[in-house]
Amino acid sequence: MASTQDIDDLIADFSFLDDWEDRYMHVIELGKNLAPLSEAERNNLTKVKGCVSQVWLVQEVSDDTPAIMTYRGDSDAHIVKGLVAIVLAIFSGRTAQAIVDIDATSILAKLGLAEHLTPQRSNGLHAMVARIKRDASELLYSQTRID
Repeated sequence: MASTQDIDDLIADFSFLDDWEDRYMHVIELGKNLAPLSEAERNNLTKVKGCVSQVWLVQEVSDDTPAIMTYRGDSDAHIVKGLVAIVLAIFSGRTAQAIVDIDATSILAKLGLAEHLTPQRSNGLHAMVARIKRDASELLYSQTRID
């Protein structure tokens, strides 16, 4: 399960990297550590809309109470795959309520990526965040309807 420590570690790792080239290379390295998705998992249901590059997010929800939402993801572009890894570090392995409560804008600002991403990549990053937050909101809504 992801923790606040995971986010703190991510921020700390980026804080040691002084220039954008080093951060850029670190983002690419993070992406290389993602497990690839199967061809079957790369479909229209898992594809993130709003990304210029191809991005897929596969969601799994545990049977725990409260349920834990876990994500796996992939992209066809190296830098975007790294951005997927960052988004997963922020959100995956948390409850729906925790996901809804996370201030992703603040976390991403602390990583210092925003000023160096193209508008298209920035839009894609925000589309990934929006997708995961929407999934969490839908899960919370369905849980309140059942209770």
